[in-house]
Amino acid sequence: MTDIRKRRTAVSCALLLGPLAVGLTACGEDGHPLAAAPYDAGSQVELSAEDGSDDVDYRKPLVVTAEDDEALLTDVVATDAGGRHVRGRLSEDGTRWHSTAPLAAGTRYTVRVSTENEDGEPGRRTVRFGTRPSDGKKFTVTFGPEKGEYGVGQPLVAELSHKVKGREQRETVERALNVRSTPRAQGGWHWVDAQTLHYRPKEYWPSHASISVSAALEGIKIRDGLRGGVSKPLSIRTDDRVEGTVDLAAHTLTVTRDGEEARTIPISAGKPGFRTRVGVKVILGKTQFLRMTSGSIGIPAGSSESYDLPVYWNARLTHSGEFLHAAPWSSGSQGIANTSHGCTGMSTENAKWLFGLVQKGDVFTYVNGDGGEQMPAFGNGFGDWNLSWSEWREGSALTGEGKPAQAPLGDIEFAQARLRFQA
Repeated sequence: MTDIRKRRTAVSCALLLGPLAVGLTACGEDGHPLAAAPYDAGSQVELSAEDGSDDVDYRKPLVVTAEDDEALLTDVVATDAGGRHVRGRLSEDGTRWHSTAPLAAGTRYTVRVSTENEDGEPGRRTVRFGTRPSDGKKFTVTFGPEKGEYGVGQPLVAELSHKVKGREQRETVERALNVRSTPRAQGGWHWVDAQTLHYRPKEYWPSHASISVSAALEGIKIRDGLRGGVSKPLSIRTDDRVEGTVDLAAHTLTVTRDGEEARTIPISAGKPGFRTRVGVKVILGKTQFLRMTSGSIGIPAGSSESYDLPVYWNARLTHSGEFLHAAPWSSGSQGIANTSHGCTGMSTENAKWLFGLVQKGDVFTYVNGDGGEQMPAFGNGFGDWNLSWSEWREGSALTGEGKPAQAPLGDIEFAQARLRFQA
């Protein structure tokens, strides 16, 4: 046992005897060493980072050592300007502490070192320094959708400036993406591909919620030559809870607002060969007028299935061309039969009413389809809600394997499916 440890043991024993022998120690006003004001331990503590420096190498670990036999380290707390702690390890003999997590580039740090001398008195040293800027590429995140008001089914999107493939790198990125909502809602990120993540709650967002998302990646090492830069945060709000249920067998659309039925509408959906997809879809946008042509989806002009129509009061559900819209030409089939090429048609009066009610992020669920394909989770709009919560969590690098539970449409398949139009 070293002399300082012997002396410390003796002091500890004296403290235990304190109530029986008042006056044997006088380290503080009340006789307890910890009651004394901490002494300046500057001469007893050495750091690998110089106090006041702005050029500390972020690639090297931070090291704190006790310089002599006069004192030992009892605690080291290192934090950045944002209050994030640097993980570290203190040696068993109390003479050395070193960081076990990398420092961030271009970041200010404060290190508070606590010591104890041979008499058990506490000492303190505080060091402040900055790390040098990164000389590598900057990794940033662009959040979507745009700032504004949305329906309760709107997912958040994080588009990364660089592809991230390794599990460890994905964990680093995902851990730094922060989502807050008021009221609170349990949710999680899902890796759609190496450069895109989606975030959704376990259930739909609460109505009239405030939601913010940000990235705490500045200076963080993603991989060699790539460190986090500044990413712009995003705030959105949700509106009333507007939902629609399309029963493809009954040929009806039932719309609810905050749980109360607002209207049931006769509709006509996709016919055999052009079946409307089943599953949950989210409104992507609205356009009052579109010109829809069959040639844009590969149907030749002059064939029995060709069309060229002016279409009003359109709410888009998929990138490939499924809409809710007015279809006066199919009025005789609405509520009776499915006769469209995949869209959900209704009377002009009902379509105009629906157009005025819905907005981006509102949720429409298609049920009882006969032979219709399942709406994919990704690649053709926001099909995120077609994954169960357990499937969703499997797409997280923190709670699952970090791989999408359902692959998005391939480029060729999507190009063939896309409906192009002219306004």
